[in-house]
Amino acid sequence: MKQLFYVVVFIFSINITAQSFMKTKNFKSYNGYFNFYYDTSENKIYLEVDKLNKEFLYVEALSAGVGSNDIGLDRGQLGQRVVVKFMKAGTKLLLVQPNLKYRAITNNIDEKKSVKEAFTQSVLFGFDIKEQQKGKYLIDISNFLLRDAHGVSKKLQQTKQGNYQLDLSKSALYLERTKAFPKNVEFEAILTFKGEAKGNYIKSVSPNSSLVTVRQHHSFIKLPDNNYKKRIFDPRSGANSISYLDYASSIESPIKKRYIVRHRLEKKDTEAAISEAKEPIIYYLDRGTPEPVRSALLEGGRWWNEAFEAIGYKNAFQFKMLPKGADPLDIRYNVVQWVHRSTRGWSYGASIVDPRTGEILKGHVSLGSLRIRQDYLIAQALLGATDETGANNPLLQMALARIRQLSVHEIGHTLGFTHNFASSYNNRASVMDYPHPYVKLTNGEIDLTNAYKTGIGAWDKVSVAYSYQDFPDKVNEKLELNKIIQHAIDKGMLFISDSDARAKGGAHIYAHLWDNGTNAAKELDRVLKVRAKAIGDFSAKNIKEGEPYSVLEDVFVPLYFFHRYQVEAASKMIGGMEYSYAVKGDGQLIVKSVNPKQEKEALNSILRAISVKTLKIPPRLTALFPPRAFSYKRSRESFKSKNGVAFDALNVASTATEMVMQLLFHPERASRMVQQKAFSENQLGLDELIDAIVNSTFKVKYGNRYDNEIQQSINNVVLQELLKLASNKKASFQAKSIALFKINQLKNWLENNKSEKLNAMYRSGYIAIIDNYLKNPTQFLVDKLPKIPDGSPIGSIRCDFN
Repeated sequence: MKQLFYVVVFIFSINITAQSFMKTKNFKSYNGYFNFYYDTSENKIYLEVDKLNKEFLYVEALSAGVGSNDIGLDRGQLGQRVVVKFMKAGTKLLLVQPNLKYRAITNNIDEKKSVKEAFTQSVLFGFDIKEQQKGKYLIDISNFLLRDAHGVSKKLQQTKQGNYQLDLSKSALYLERTKAFPKNVEFEAILTFKGEAKGNYIKSVSPNSSLVTVRQHHSFIKLPDNNYKKRIFDPRSGANSISYLDYASSIESPIKKRYIVRHRLEKKDTEAAISEAKEPIIYYLDRGTPEPVRSALLEGGRWWNEAFEAIGYKNAFQFKMLPKGADPLDIRYNVVQWVHRSTRGWSYGASIVDPRTGEILKGHVSLGSLRIRQDYLIAQALLGATDETGANNPLLQMALARIRQLSVHEIGHTLGFTHNFASSYNNRASVMDYPHPYVKLTNGEIDLTNAYKTGIGAWDKVSVAYSYQDFPDKVNEKLELNKIIQHAIDKGMLFISDSDARAKGGAHIYAHLWDNGTNAAKELDRVLKVRAKAIGDFSAKNIKEGEPYSVLEDVFVPLYFFHRYQVEAASKMIGGMEYSYAVKGDGQLIVKSVNPKQEKEALNSILRAISVKTLKIPPRLTALFPPRAFSYKRSRESFKSKNGVAFDALNVASTATEMVMQLLFHPERASRMVQQKAFSENQLGLDELIDAIVNSTFKVKYGNRYDNEIQQSINNVVLQELLKLASNKKASFQAKSIALFKINQLKNWLENNKSEKLNAMYRSGYIAIIDNYLKNPTQFLVDKLPKIPDGSPIGSIRCDFN
């Protein structure tokens, strides 16, 4: 009876509050973290503010997107995630974003104030106070919700799709996803942008390209309590981090503080070796995900629990289907969302993080639904088409194996982990790498049975241990964390992340994207053998009965460029380095240049990748690639042609060569080679690199007309890229000078070697190109070659984590 009395009193008090602010019966009340009211007659939302100067989290997102990977406005895409507070100023309430980059962690109020006043804050919005009563304020937030908070118009302009402006006459509040909960309130608006479409991306996805309608979501979220314990960041841990400057730091300690981002996880029984968590980390899968992808994603994502079990947690990580009716953007749910686009594109894992501490409040993964079809296409190119289904279809099984990897990878980002692109060097030790399918030859036949590894990796257990291992109060946490990393180092594990692994500009010889093996050059040789076998087997059997031969040409694309990422990996051994994120005392290698023997082996492997033997498409296959069938036009996934409707076998070789030469003649690599040669005569010099390339291209003779034409396509690209290096402003003076010297040497050789009749037709062309360049290098224009068809993502190349 007493409980009933309290309930009646609570309901009565809510009604009094609502009635005191409501001047019309048309208002619908919502009670939650903030109470708010919807005016049905004027389509307005009024917010009741009873928390002045109290910080909370504001998150905006795109709940219904555009559907184009190239534009980049996806369903479920998170936008701003910032701490804010309401502040009263005269007759207004201001929504203020404090500056958390600069702090004073101290009990000295004056010291805190001095830092706060030294750096700017941001007022995100101003609201007129409509009514005021007993410390509560009523404001109209309709205009705040009906604005382009996500920057849709700016994005459309940046991607050259046209100038669009918000059309309020075609925009409205969206009540279906406007809700109130005890710890968060959710608002949504339908926004229409009006403009003249200029780009094909928006034209391809809009029913009316002059009117682009999306939905934007806004969340006001209660910040967590102060019981979360921050954990110090270590660059060797594989964890992502937040950072800020603490002006209250002692002079002896760094002013910049770094802490990892992670979910809050605590044992129920802190004394037990194995214990359940007080609150397990639970992820939910989008109910719109179809089978068999659904089961694959659930299986792959659940691999993370193995890593948590290794540090003494039981069922601490769980992955389930999203409950019916649950909103994917609700802060209470960590969600893996299945996102559709008109073309395949990136998948990414993002998180809503408390900027004050680094605590992850919500993980949100977006997986591109067309991703699985690209893996299926790769398998089809390798094995041929099949009518088998389910477990009997090896193409589907390889594609599903990759989907499991994609699930665990992107969830890993939302658990707080960054990429480890050195894991393939350590026997595929981390799911946080980008895995290329490991295709092997077994008894001379293509074998996909081990294309992708299953289960969590050894490095992933290290990352989980560093981020989530619990320690008794009496234990020195910093010392124990260092032991976790040192143990991994002693076992030979290596962690190298994004910028050090990229092909253009990257230099680490063991950290690459989409590679396999411990030696990139030897793996390239192996991949080229697999590729040669698959091309030798390729025929009409690689498409199904009744499909046009234009489809066969598209199936051939991923096979022809099957070696592209291993070439990228091998190229980083040229002018490459071996190094680690070493700290004093850990015993890791700090930095050294690549072994000269390995460097020269890599060059030989790469030269094989731009040989006529590798790049020539057998005439029996070109006979199967007719002009495109009606309604089967070339797409971004297709070979490009300078021959009009005809298949262009010569410029396909040009495209493949350009891919390689842009890597070898990258200005940073060229400049680095000059310095490495200065340190040691044993290193491969830039002049030696250019000589080796020229000797294996220009100075190779072919009696066969087709082979010779392929060679000329290769030669032209080599020359064009060498000319670009000689005038590249990002290259060092020495690198440009060496390139220019070698260009003149090549010109002299061309002028003095006139005996090869088959090549005589092109000699004057090369000389004219060089002469035109030498007359006016700044005005020289290189040939525009057919663009290489899209390769990435064969997984996901863009992974957000904050």
